[in-house]
Amino acid sequence: MDPVGKALWFMESHFAEAITLGEIAEASGVSRFDLSRSFGRATGHTVMGYLRRRRLTEAARALSGGAPDILSVALDASYGSHEAFSRAFRDLFGLTPEQVRMQRHLDNLELLEPYQMDESLLVDLDAPRVEAGRPLRIAGLSGRYTFETNQGIPAQWQRFAPHFGNISGQIGWTSYGVCRSLEDACGFDYISGVEVADDADIGPELVSLRIPAQRYLVFVHRGHIAGIRKTVYTIWNRSLPESGHEVADSPDFELYDQRFDATTGNGEVEIWIPIRS
Repeated sequence: MDPVGKALWFMESHFAEAITLGEIAEASGVSRFDLSRSFGRATGHTVMGYLRRRRLTEAARALSGGAPDILSVALDASYGSHEAFSRAFRDLFGLTPEQVRMQRHLDNLELLEPYQMDESLLVDLDAPRVEAGRPLRIAGLSGRYTFETNQGIPAQWQRFAPHFGNISGQIGWTSYGVCRSLEDACGFDYISGVEVADDADIGPELVSLRIPAQRYLVFVHRGHIAGIRKTVYTIWNRSLPESGHEVADSPDFELYDQRFDATTGNGEVEIWIPIRS
């Protein structure tokens, strides 16, 4: 079983307990960083975000069944007080625990059922090649996302388009979509950018990121860009676990060169995943 599958099993078996990200990662056999990155790519959720929503979903189910004691439901969901539980419950569902218990149904709640790995998202990919990546300095627009809120990335690329070709010190005509995980493992920064010279003055409206020399597994997505989710899903759920390589604590990125047509969205995109030597 791959690390994401192990994490899902562990959480579903222990979500009534006060488990931590470190304990989930240990049960998965990988580091917190590796699990956070692979889990988000595979499921669209952060690890702890998934755990929180699963706990609250089961709490809602108990309440709709007429649970007499809300505090007991809160404790079963690993909340230490009625107030903390009610606040989290209302933030997620838009209703209070009392309202759900009174209405006796879940029709108006967006529940999260146990995640099942979706075999329909797995596609055939060419074997990746190993590359010794050189140091890069990338400049562009940056956005902060969680794995649940990454739908804004295409719009970010649209905002970046007027900058392309007009950035001081731009090197070449290749674009990069750089993904840098956050330290709190709750999301990531995504930079839409280009390579620039080390001494380029990029101006205040853009950000820059230096990526060190690094070994990578390089995968190729072919076809329309709308299908890249299946490629990414396959990489993190099948190709990487089968490769025997461990992901390094370094940004991964998409590479868009002359093989990709930004006007039609068709072509080839390379996905560079950093690996430990």
